[in-house]
Amino acid sequence: MSLLRQPLLLLARSEKVKKLVSTMPVSAGIVNSYVPGETTAAATEATARLVDDGLLVTLDFLGEDTLDVAQADATVAAYLDVLQELASRGLARSAEVSVKLSAIGQALPDSVAGGGHKIALENARTICRAARNAGTTVTLDMEDHTTTDSTLAILRELRKDFPETGAVLQAYLHRTEADCRTLAYEGSRVRLCKGAYKEPETVAFQDRLDVDKSYVRCLKVLLAGQGYPMIATHDPRMVEIASSLASRYGRAQGTYEFQMLYGIRPDEQQRLAASGETVRVYIPYGTEWYGYLMRRLAERPQNLSFFAKSLISKK
Repeated sequence: MSLLRQPLLLLARSEKVKKLVSTMPVSAGIVNSYVPGETTAAATEATARLVDDGLLVTLDFLGEDTLDVAQADATVAAYLDVLQELASRGLARSAEVSVKLSAIGQALPDSVAGGGHKIALENARTICRAARNAGTTVTLDMEDHTTTDSTLAILRELRKDFPETGAVLQAYLHRTEADCRTLAYEGSRVRLCKGAYKEPETVAFQDRLDVDKSYVRCLKVLLAGQGYPMIATHDPRMVEIASSLASRYGRAQGTYEFQMLYGIRPDEQQRLAASGETVRVYIPYGTEWYGYLMRRLAERPQNLSFFAKSLISKK
């Protein structure tokens, strides 16, 4: 199945295949399994359903590597829209937003109005201000390693005025354990994930076992620290280890949380919530869903057979 990963990721760029996929009954069901829709209304409806089930939510308006100022502005507008909707529906206490800085200008060239770093910072300020006014928070997503320093620098600036702003760290990077130590202070919210980008061995662990070991080391730092760890994993073993470490470090339920993607291990999400754990579901939405879907298919081989049958039946 791993041989199919690259072809699937290449298909992620095809508008023709996107149209085909989104109109097929089986694949349309797969789309809805991972992405609730393209609109603010679809995202907030999915949020309301999860909140009713005792879960928290973080919303991600899909898009990244924006090289157009107008598109960055449109992404900011989409976040302001969803934050207003969350507030108006009384969902803001249970739902925050996750923002990729590359989607709001970080990747813009230095020749554009002060450069991408400055544009992303100002756009992030705008979203953070709207989130605070709505009664919720923002978490800055982490992307490939070339953006880590810029993202953490923007985080530091934002936290001067919006100390509630969350960070994301990726355990497969060699540097992350040290970054965890730096960010494990009181009031600091840190989402720890394994990492989803293909990184060179000079900066990232390549072996799955080494990544797992790093994840556990980082967990220990965060759970022993004074901040609020957000444990992002679907790995049953990591969930078990995290629960054990939380107990070891005297962490009461509610002083940390588990995070999982929308549509992945929903029964486990419910089980953890029923046991008293705080569980937050990451909901992606927007018109750029196709690439996200293909990455999820590439990660979950059991869905590939359904996808292939859909393509065949359509022909």
